Amino acid sequence: MMLEKIRQDLQAVFDRDPAAVSTLEVIFTYAGFHALLAYRISHWLKAHNIPFVPRALSQLARWVTGIEIHPSAKIGVGFFIDHGMGVVIGETAEVGDYVTLFQGVTLGGTGKERGKRHPTLGNHVVVGAGAKILGGIAIGDNVKIGANSVVLKNVPPNSTVIGVPARVIKTQGERVPDDTMDQVNLPDPISDRFLALEQELIELRKRLENPEGQ
Repeated sequence: MMLEKIRQDLQAVFDRDPAAVSTLEVIFTYAGFHALLAYRISHWLKAHNIPFVPRALSQLARWVTGIEIHPSAKIGVGFFIDHGMGVVIGETAEVGDYVTLFQGVTLGGTGKERGKRHPTLGNHVVVGAGAKILGGIAIGDNVKIGANSVVLKNVPPNSTVIGVPARVIKTQGERVPDDTMDQVNLPDPISDRFLALEQELIELRKRLENPEGQ
């Protein structure tokens, strides 16, 4: 079973990275594949109640690859980490099948919860570089998360989210109205204030250009 997962992980590299040209190159030079291989072994050891060794292997992989995956995390088949430096996957994180993470992604906790404190990602999720998904939240199937987004709430399937904090901009391939975004995601007060200031500047400019009309 573990060997079949590793085979699918290897195939995922060729399916999603046009730079991959040979199996030997991937096996010997791809840090994301190295980290995932170490995770598959350490997770198997953890599941069989082997003490110490799973965490030690995880830390060794972190030093070598710059990618930290806790042995207790649950990761499906066809997982792909593109480049991968700085990726962190926490202890209670769950990742579905055929998920892609880019460099700098964190599947982390908020520091407040106990038990299930890391996110759950569905199948075919793509997470852009530098994105942070925090807390025991659920990310639906076929979700795309923009680079450097900070996701703090559940995301429905077939959606695209961006921003800090992240907000849904598309769902089922259609743009979401602003009022729907406000109900689903945290508000973005900084963006709202910038828009208000821009409107004020426009009004002031009109008054300066046409003082007689005041």
